[in-house]
Amino acid sequence: MAITHLTTADFAEKIASGTTLVDFWADWCGPCKMLAPVIEELAEEYDGRVAVAKVDTDANADIAISYGITGIPTVILFRDGEEVTRLVGVRPKADFVAALG
Repeated sequence: MAITHLTTADFAEKIASGTTLVDFWADWCGPCKMLAPVIEELAEEYDGRVAVAKVDTDANADIAISYGITGIPTVILFRDGEEVTRLVGVRPKADFVAALG
């Protein structure tokens, strides 16, 4: 499954049901670029079980503000629209796997 790029228009709808891992990032963010391959691997490995999405915080600042994102990369795991876990900064893949259960 490909990674979905969410915007203000579709964010709430896309995280409303099921499990969604959302990577809050920006193009200028070096650590975000370092984390990108891990997010891509998770999207492949959890295909069909977890939706993996990205939110460009520059283009969708309102979403970042509403979730109190103060540093990127920040990855939030949502289940049925509710935040379950938040991981901030570049983290090893094992941290995300553990969060996904």
